[in-house]
Amino acid sequence: MTNPNDFLDSLSVETTQVASDTALEHYYWCALSRACSVIARREVLNGRAKFGITGDGKELPQVALATQFEPGDWRSGYYRDQTLMMATGLASVEDYFSQLYADPGGDPFSGGRQMVCHFATPTIDAAGHWIDQTSTKNVSADISCTAGQMARGLGLAFASKKYRENPALAEHTGFSRGGREICWVTIGDASTSEGIFWESINAAGVLQVPMVISVWDDGYGISVPIEYQTTKGSISAALAGLRRDDDHHGLEIIRCFGWDYPGLLEAYARAARLARESHIPVLVHVQQVTQQLGHSTSGSHERYKSASRMSFEREHDCNARFAQWIERNGLADSAALTVIRTRAEEDAKAGQRASFERVSKRHADSVVEAVELLGPKHAEAIKLSSDPFAGTTEALATVRRVALSQKLAGGVQDWALVAFAERATARGMEDYASSLHLEGPGGVHSVAAVPARFDEKAASVPGYKILNEFFDDLFGRDPRVMAFGEDVGKIGDVNQGFAGLQEKYGESRIFDCGIREWSIVGQAIGLALRGLRPIAEIQYLDYLIYGISALSDDLACLLYRSDGIQRAPVIIRTRGHRLEGIWHSGSPMGMIVNSLRGMHVCVPRNMLQAVGMYNTLMQADEPALVVECLNGYRLRERKPINLTEYTVPLGQVDVVRTGTELTLVSYGACMAICEEAVDLLAAYGHSVELIDVQTLLPFDLAHGIADSLRKTSRLLIVDEDVPGGASGYILDEILNRQNAFSLLDASPKTLSAHAHRPPYGSEGDYITKPNVEDVVEAVMKVLGA
Repeated sequence: MTNPNDFLDSLSVETTQVASDTALEHYYWCALSRACSVIARREVLNGRAKFGITGDGKELPQVALATQFEPGDWRSGYYRDQTLMMATGLASVEDYFSQLYADPGGDPFSGGRQMVCHFATPTIDAAGHWIDQTSTKNVSADISCTAGQMARGLGLAFASKKYRENPALAEHTGFSRGGREICWVTIGDASTSEGIFWESINAAGVLQVPMVISVWDDGYGISVPIEYQTTKGSISAALAGLRRDDDHHGLEIIRCFGWDYPGLLEAYARAARLARESHIPVLVHVQQVTQQLGHSTSGSHERYKSASRMSFEREHDCNARFAQWIERNGLADSAALTVIRTRAEEDAKAGQRASFERVSKRHADSVVEAVELLGPKHAEAIKLSSDPFAGTTEALATVRRVALSQKLAGGVQDWALVAFAERATARGMEDYASSLHLEGPGGVHSVAAVPARFDEKAASVPGYKILNEFFDDLFGRDPRVMAFGEDVGKIGDVNQGFAGLQEKYGESRIFDCGIREWSIVGQAIGLALRGLRPIAEIQYLDYLIYGISALSDDLACLLYRSDGIQRAPVIIRTRGHRLEGIWHSGSPMGMIVNSLRGMHVCVPRNMLQAVGMYNTLMQADEPALVVECLNGYRLRERKPINLTEYTVPLGQVDVVRTGTELTLVSYGACMAICEEAVDLLAAYGHSVELIDVQTLLPFDLAHGIADSLRKTSRLLIVDEDVPGGASGYILDEILNRQNAFSLLDASPKTLSAHAHRPPYGSEGDYITKPNVEDVVEAVMKVLGA
């Protein structure tokens, strides 16, 4: 085992300068959290809760961290931070157990949607208004994906830098106190092996942001020891090359021990000073942390830890070592500490009982109501009432099954049973299936539709100039807006949408980033959580895959997993389709629409349409992906006289050509091909209605495609994704959600690209992706011609 004396920068000191009442309060929080962990494990093992990961062994360093956590600060954390949450007053014992029991009425962090130790604090009130973040201690909604919190944490810290360096944001109150806010990131040592950890650490050193990363190092990643995880067996040693020196910016690296109370206090005080005052990122490597109850409730760590390691963990239990330190320094005797532990255990039991009684009553009430409706002598009622674990789910399932049996038998369904099932299902939908998108104020559908208006004498200009003029106006009127990504700053992006704007508005608002898509998305999430309006650019659509974890696991589900108490209005801007080459012309739209539910996916066919979508998004508070057409930047378009006001309603299709024989549905770059094909067909007397879906998420909310099919009765979908990708998604939407099958007189068809990646070169593009001739042939087949 590592000896503390081996580290020259160890902060361990033997001191009695900590006030007695402070130390004893800290001991209470450690004891309370440990008692909660023990009870939580018991509740899972006895079947009253599903699964648990607890914070045992991390109590003391988290108490030390809590001493430096100020109002305005943020946590982007790890799923073992219960002690920190309790010590900062952000979580009560009842809150903790309500989440363990998945109680939608008692869990204030996720409404019963996330497992225990996944925390969040409100950033918006019930009316949808931003809460003053400077007067609260703030927690971004946790995710389980290991190291995923690093990307968002980078963004939360980056926001402090932006508020400090941009005087125009001073009037944007309630989000910063001059950039003094720290983002406290916590992570388990094994998770430092993840790529996003390294990506974010590197970015933090480059950007110099107030980010303090605590690594809880317990020597294992579940059963895999640190020697298999980290170079040199130490994350602080592995990161030594990033340590700041007299000639270079970088990280401050502090090493301390999870059982060393005064050393931990000094470590976090030093980290806070550096980050808060000087915006120096800090890594606090907390070593010799233990895990008293094992990794989780799924098994015992004695299966993979040796007897000597188990002995070490008992000896270095931070709570036990803290108690020894208190006694050794004369702050309290063993009897007084026993009293504190007893009080903590009683408080933990009382909070658990209150939470369990509340959730049990809800479940019991459902069972009682179901049994009364069925009749106490009904076989299913007897079975339900005799099940000791029966609750709301079992009651609803039983009632539905009985009602369905009545229907299957050809009898009359009991209306009371049906009504119960409908009420319970509606309540469950509200508890567990709401808040995927904002409804009402802040939602995209609250934005008024404003059509484009044109001067009859208006000249056509290249599409990129329309974008450029729009962005110029946007940056001029809203200091919260910033744009960043690869090649966005100095050259104004590879297609000139931001050309000249960095020089006009400064590097603090339009700037370049390194090639690190995952953390670019994370920066955007953190900035948006703190009231800014980021436009984060991923240079090409294919590169979006590098950032898909942050988009899918974090941004897209943020509103949902926080049960509507947090939002992040991020715009991800990218470009794609029809450029030649395997990694610059892909259209993985099926992957995108199926992994980004909770975001809006906009697929404009030209730059004017893109501007209308940006205008809509900037008036709303929801996240979105906008995919611009690569081959559209140089195409000439008419510029409207209301460029900065006109909006494109999201989820509304656009009928580009009217027709009577067939409905042709497409989007994005394929629209130009389809328009040419429709014109060719028209020259030979065929009338085809061409519809641009405009957005894949949401999709045709008014069922405009079904309206078209009532006229044409035939359907062809054209898309350059792989077979069954976006075209399959679109077909499902039309047939199932719009119930359009009965409107068809012929089998619906899809025309997509081939299953492989697109080859380089014009010939390969023509052969493997839909072209004009392909579309014409497909139309003729559907028409039976």
